[in-house]
Amino acid sequence: MTSVRVGMFGLLGSGNLGNDGSLEAVLGYLRAQHPEAVVDALCGGPEVVAVRYGIPATRLHWYRGEYRTASRAGAIAGKGLGKLVDAVRTAAWVRRHDVVIVPGMGVLEATLPLRPWGFPYSLFLLCATGRLFGTRVALVSVGAAAIGSRPTRALVRWSARLAAYRSYRDTQSRDAMRAMGVDTTRDEVYPDLAFALPTPPASTPSGRPGPVCVGVMAFHGGDDDRSRAEEIHRRYLGGTTRFVRALVNDGRPVRLLTGDACDAPVVAAILAAVDSPLVTAAEAASLADLMRETAAADAVVATRYHNLVCAVKAGTPTLALSYAAKSDALMDRMGLGAYCHPAREVDADRLLEQFRALEKGAAQLRRTLSERNQVAERQLGDQFVSLTAALFPATDHAHAHTYREAP
Repeated sequence: MTSVRVGMFGLLGSGNLGNDGSLEAVLGYLRAQHPEAVVDALCGGPEVVAVRYGIPATRLHWYRGEYRTASRAGAIAGKGLGKLVDAVRTAAWVRRHDVVIVPGMGVLEATLPLRPWGFPYSLFLLCATGRLFGTRVALVSVGAAAIGSRPTRALVRWSARLAAYRSYRDTQSRDAMRAMGVDTTRDEVYPDLAFALPTPPASTPSGRPGPVCVGVMAFHGGDDDRSRAEEIHRRYLGGTTRFVRALVNDGRPVRLLTGDACDAPVVAAILAAVDSPLVTAAEAASLADLMRETAAADAVVATRYHNLVCAVKAGTPTLALSYAAKSDALMDRMGLGAYCHPAREVDADRLLEQFRALEKGAAQLRRTLSERNQVAERQLGDQFVSLTAALFPATDHAHAHTYREAP
């Protein structure tokens, strides 16, 4: 069987557990269905990806200070030169592949602060050079949202148009791309790729109030909130801290979760403010770790999108501190639409009321989550079948049906 050269592209290995979980899910698909594929990555954290996933990896950016704020002339010049060098490096890397996959991630959105010359520019280089050299570029179960910045919106729109395959992790994402002028007639919606990962065994409720996982985030609003970012962060941190303190006052053990290395200061601030042995911090290094943490809890209250994914996939009743439409869409898909609270306006008293309602209906919610998870797994099986047909037309399609029907 002829080897297929497959590249994985994105901010992988950079400390965001959700991005790495999406990579892990696609690698599982490739190893099960396309064992002949020769896989490598162009990514943010090549050392981490190479060690953790056993594939060769190359740094996404030539300039190592790409994501640091440039204020001095030397740094500004370095970033500018880096953009030119990256165009050549990306083209050379893309040309060596038959297929490049962008696994999940919110690559077509700006729900968190984002500059057009950062990742949007990198994604455009990928898709443009893919079209130039005949390399099929696939945006698989990605997130998208309306973008206010005109330069960012233009780069995202052209990236999507130039990709050979697009699918989205929710209907809102597809609608957003259609509104931005992308023809989405042939684009499908599937669950987030993390639903293809193994599910840990669920804990058995003891009947007594047990531990609560609270997923926190270094949240400062979105790309359009830069002028009031600190105010949003203070309100979010203050409300979340008061909520954790209320749980502790009720005698509940609280386990703080993160989803990105940048969330650590928020954990430290809550630990210092509450100062109780009932509050501990998890040290999760993967989505599998996060799923195990959430599976062991009675309930979860979380902000980061992939904290929510892990919690609902583990079958644990979950309340979202929602900062974007993607969180609301996920909660609706999983039958938890009533349990969303705005991350920009955290009201500890109202949040506590919602939390108590969540726990009151926990038994029914666990049954609902079990049913919805089975549907999500089947839908992702269908996605992998369609991905094989689109990207690997010369391979044996019998593997696709084997993968879809596997337990």
